[in-house]
Amino acid sequence: MSTNSEEEADDMMMYCASCGTAEVDDIKLKTCTACKSARYCSVKCQKEHRPQHKRACKKRAAELHDEILFKQPESSYEGDCPICCLPMSLDKTKSTMMACCSKVICDGCYHSNVVRITRGSLEPTCPFCRHPDLKSEEEEINKVMKRVKANDPVAMVQIGLRRNEAGDYDDAFRYLSKAAELGDVGAHYQLAIFYRKGHGVEKDVKKVVYHWEQAAIGGHPIARYNIGIEEEENGRMDRAVKHWIIAAKLGHDYSLDNLKVCFRGGLVTKEDFAAALRAHQTAVEATKSPQREAAEEARKE
Repeated sequence: MSTNSEEEADDMMMYCASCGTAEVDDIKLKTCTACKSARYCSVKCQKEHRPQHKRACKKRAAELHDEILFKQPESSYEGDCPICCLPMSLDKTKSTMMACCSKVICDGCYHSNVVRITRGSLEPTCPFCRHPDLKSEEEEINKVMKRVKANDPVAMVQIGLRRNEAGDYDDAFRYLSKAAELGDVGAHYQLAIFYRKGHGVEKDVKKVVYHWEQAAIGGHPIARYNIGIEEEENGRMDRAVKHWIIAAKLGHDYSLDNLKVCFRGGLVTKEDFAAALRAHQTAVEATKSPQREAAEEARKE
C-alpha cells in the first residue's frame, strides 16, 4: 500500500496541483518552496490553489523543518584542530584564534609551539602558518581585517565581537550578519544574542529562535541547549529532551545534567539516557591528548 501511495505522490508531482497541466518540454513546473510536495505551472495557479493547499503545506513544512532540526550532527561546530586533527574542546578558553591566518588552534598545539620556540631560542611564529608573531594590537587588527576583505567568516566574527565589546553594536551586527550569510555557525549564535538583548536591533524572539536553530543545526550545543530551555518553558518537554540528547552527545555538560533530571522524572527512557551518556563520554574523551594535558598543567603554574 505504501509503495502505491509513493508512486501516486510521484505521479502527482508531474502535474500542476491547481490546473492539472502536465510537465512537458515547454512547460516547467515549479515546486512549492515550503513543503516540496506540490508543483505549479504558474504563480497564478499557485495563488489560486493556496486556500486548499495552505493547511497541508504548513504541516509538511513543519515536518521537513524538524527532520533537519533534530538530525544529530556528526560533530560540534568547533570542528578539529587543524594541526593535531583532534576534536576541539567546547571550552573556548582552551583554544586560540590566530590573527595571521584565522585558524583556531587547540591549547595543546599552541603550548607545544611555545615550548619548541623557547627550547630552540627561535623567533616566535604562528603554530599553523609560521607567520612571525604580531607585535601589536594594531598589527593584529590589520591582519584580521585583511582576512575580512578575503571574505573569511571567522575573521568577520572576530571583528564583530571586538566591535561589540567596544559598544559599536551596529557595526558588530553588520560583520556578524555577513559571517552568518557565509555559513558561520558561531555568527548565528551571536546574532541570537543581539536579537535577545536588542543590541543594535529591535528585540525579536522569532529571530532569536531562528538563529539558535541555524546554529544548532550546524552543531552548536549551547544554542541547542537554549532551544531546549525555550521548549521546556513552553511546555513541550518531548522536544526539549530531544534537543538536550543531541547536545549531550556533542559533549555538552549542562544538557547532560538536564537529562539526568529528566531521567529521574521518567521523561527519558533508560536506553536513550544511556546512549546519550556514552556518546557524551566519547565526545569528551576525544578532545583529550598528552599535549593538551601539558598545556593545562602549564596554565596552572
